[in-house]
Amino acid sequence: MNRRKGAFHLESLEQRYPTWLVRSLYTGLNSFISICLMAVIAYNTDAPFVFPSLGPTAFLLFYTPLAASASPHNALVGHLIGVLAGWFSLAVTGLLSVPPDLEKIDGQRILACAIALGLTCGLMPIFQAAHPPAGATTLIVSLGLLRTPTHLLIMMVAVFVIVIQGFIINRMAGLPYPVWRKHATAGAD
Repeated sequence: MNRRKGAFHLESLEQRYPTWLVRSLYTGLNSFISICLMAVIAYNTDAPFVFPSLGPTAFLLFYTPLAASASPHNALVGHLIGVLAGWFSLAVTGLLSVPPDLEKIDGQRILACAIALGLTCGLMPIFQAAHPPAGATTLIVSLGLLRTPTHLLIMMVAVFVIVIQGFIINRMAGLPYPVWRKHATAGAD
């Protein structure tokens, strides 16, 4: 494929400057922009569009954009598995309406966290959607920090927004970032 290489495409920049410097600036600047965008949305909607697992998602999207774990499929499906497993764990332990208390974790909450993380880590390979930040997402939900259906929907919208941003930025940088999932090579995801 004959892609046009502009002055600000990563390949062109890496030919002129040290790769570590280009990748560091690319990852840092775009992660900064991602969380700023989420924070502005959160500020204007009074909704939880910023949560801890978005940080490592941004890192993967911009530091290793061509890795399978950074693909839109893996990010979206991985976080969805995390959200649903977290919600399920709250439902089966009777904690759906119990507010979080991080100072005193009881047996029910321990069980909810264990169920959520076990399900998330067990289901991501089944759906070929390995995305490590989803492990944090499922703990956010199973700890009860974000647990209402509205909050869970907002979490998924936030993941969608950051993935769209990652797609646009990575494509503008001249990277062959996948539309949905990285094409598998022999024996890979």
